[in-house]
Amino acid sequence: MKRTILITGGAGFIGSNYINFKSKEEDTRIINLDNLTYASDLDNLEVTNTSNYTFIQGDICDQKLVNDIFSTYKIDTVVHFAAESHVDNSISKPRAFIDTNIVGTFNLLSVANNFWMNAPNKCKDKYEQARFLHISTDEVYGSLGNTGLFTESTPYAPNSPYSASKASSDMLVRSYFHTYGLPVLTTNCSNNYGPRQHDEKLIPTIIRKAIHQESIPIYGDGKNVRDWLYVEDHCCGIDLVLKKGRLGDTYNIGGKNERENIYIATKICSILDTLKPLSNQSSYKDLITYVKDRPGHDFRYAIDASKIESELSWRADENFETGIQKTIEWYLQKYKPKN
Repeated sequence: MKRTILITGGAGFIGSNYINFKSKEEDTRIINLDNLTYASDLDNLEVTNTSNYTFIQGDICDQKLVNDIFSTYKIDTVVHFAAESHVDNSISKPRAFIDTNIVGTFNLLSVANNFWMNAPNKCKDKYEQARFLHISTDEVYGSLGNTGLFTESTPYAPNSPYSASKASSDMLVRSYFHTYGLPVLTTNCSNNYGPRQHDEKLIPTIIRKAIHQESIPIYGDGKNVRDWLYVEDHCCGIDLVLKKGRLGDTYNIGGKNERENIYIATKICSILDTLKPLSNQSSYKDLITYVKDRPGHDFRYAIDASKIESELSWRADENFETGIQKTIEWYLQKYKPKN
């Protein structure tokens, strides 16, 4: 059956990688809705089958627009990436996170429910296989100590306006399943990295600052720990959940690659010392600078991905050391001086 998928935020980091992955399927029509904010870039897209691809610039907070898209293209699947996601920005300007992450998600759920459902738990004809996949984050679970892992049953404890807004959107998705029977799925992922990530994020920032020989800022003592997931592995996991996941369920997708922030910085610098050595024979590590920690900085995130591994046979292909090598090589091309 040919599906018509509305992908929100498809010009962003994970969304664009997913579209590039998904556009190879002959039986899939993709409608990409993106507001083209600072974090979006149409150059991220490498769509191989343009006859099955449509781009629409617009805001998920515009309910009329979302309604028109469902009506015009007969949307039967939603993969919802669109979100404000940079924690520092949520601390200084939280309102945008409330609008996009909560109100925007509500609009999508509301329109999908109206188009797909005749009544609670009763899909309309031709929409029996409809799916709404909501992409979320491990940050909704709060912070871990030195041990333990986030599971799908870990209580929510968001600590920033960003994670609070994502937790709110997760709860809205859950409510539409339990109240209306809307065919929803949710994934909560660990920190993504790889090609096409916005410059403001940690790994692109380290690479960019290093090759420009600028100070590389590391919060606090650099001991905060994140679990890192290569973006292409994440896209494969998302697609498995979309095709095989149990309706109403949540699946955690993690890379089993816990690393301290200072390790990330020193590892990148070591690779750059080999790939692009400095003329004065010093190390990029000398550029690392510790800066004041940000408010509410969670200490550690780590995901237990055993559910998606056992139920859907998903495995991450990349470990951090292989994935970061590919990532650095991609960004060296991006940041190469223009002649």
